[in-house]
Amino acid sequence: MLRKFLALALCCAPAFAVEIKVGAELPRFAMVKEGAHHWLRYVRNGEVNTPVDIWTREVRFAPEGMQIRQRWDGANSSVVLLDSWFDKGTFKPRTHQRIREKDGKRTVEDYVFEEPTFNFETDIEFLQALPLASGYEATIMFYHPGGPAPARYTWKVVGSETIQGPQGAVDCWLLTTDYNRPGTVAKFWMAKATQLLVRQESTAPDGKVMVKTLLD
Repeated sequence: MLRKFLALALCCAPAFAVEIKVGAELPRFAMVKEGAHHWLRYVRNGEVNTPVDIWTREVRFAPEGMQIRQRWDGANSSVVLLDSWFDKGTFKPRTHQRIREKDGKRTVEDYVFEEPTFNFETDIEFLQALPLASGYEATIMFYHPGGPAPARYTWKVVGSETIQGPQGAVDCWLLTTDYNRPGTVAKFWMAKATQLLVRQESTAPDGKVMVKTLLD
């Protein structure tokens, strides 16, 4: 009887959230590959879908570290360029640059990471480097350059789903987070084979859904 009780207690115990330390080697860093991918972002409001932008993310490796470059080509003709550098293997951020271009105006913002936090603007690649598996849960200290103070966010693998990708059906891990905002739910479908983001849906309290879907 005691053995059965203990087995039941262990089965029903809550998942243990792994705290990701800044500077520690990430278990699946090798899953982050060089190359570029594109996503379409749009807002779904009931039956209405409104395009936002095309989102390009490119990973590069160099002797001095890892670089992630991003480009957001907006439906309103705006352009946002991001250029971020990291230590290889750990994703410890070094620098981050943001350039905004719209209506002939150009603004440049430069940041240097000095606090023990990860770069929130590269969360998609960061999630690729984690040991995703059924029941996996992690807390991550993220900072959005130029935004509020760093905070810890929790991602959970809540199941598996097969969804359509650019080249057919993709078996995915399904992750969720609420970004520490009650009433907000974000879902991430990460391909099991590559841990690349195939789709993301973020539902706001007003019911609108921001969708990111992989194009290539």
